[in-house]
Amino acid sequence: MSKVSVLIPVFNERDSVGELLNRVSAVPLEMEVIVVDDHSTDGTAEVLAGLDIDDVVVVTHPENRGKGAAVRTALGVATGDVVVIQDADLEYSPSDLPAMIEPIEQGRTKVVYGFRDLSDQEWIRRLGNQFLTLATNFLYGSRLKDMETCYKMVDIELMRSLDLQADRFDIEVEITAKLLKSRQEIMQVPVSYYPRLERKLIPWIDGPHSLWGLIKYRFFK
Repeated sequence: MSKVSVLIPVFNERDSVGELLNRVSAVPLEMEVIVVDDHSTDGTAEVLAGLDIDDVVVVTHPENRGKGAAVRTALGVATGDVVVIQDADLEYSPSDLPAMIEPIEQGRTKVVYGFRDLSDQEWIRRLGNQFLTLATNFLYGSRLKDMETCYKMVDIELMRSLDLQADRFDIEVEITAKLLKSRQEIMQVPVSYYPRLERKLIPWIDGPHSLWGLIKYRFFK
């Protein structure tokens, strides 16, 4: 069975990170968990220091660098066969990870995306997510259901070959664009999703930035 490296970028998630790590540790897979604290200022570091959970590696950024930078840091120290990105805000359920790895274990693909039911998401964010997915499919000829999903599970060597550079939330765009340009087949499985009201993305800033990323990676990189 493949070893899964769970990459968890964390910024100011004091109230949820402990519960999230307990949920991850309960998943019946061979795993290592790599948490990158992106210079939290709310007591997250103290929560992480007080945890007693096996196979959890904590790396700390001395300054805030963004989700993409945290993912790249985690990827740099991962030792698994497969990596998956996991947000620390309890929106995604780690219990879905076994279903995601199944197509990879069967040799059917090297990439699996977990797509969400966005019907309970705030309408402006749902519209933005749907638009970016449509834009991705139009630009790259794909049939994705949820480009912006956090749950992207990828063979580790393939993920490293993408040479990721993004520092912010546009890491989602960069991963997807580079996978599609390299003609990787992305299999999709439904996953649970529990949207929260507090969001770190700013739609009128991160949305246009993500759209530009899709165009940039399609035509200029």
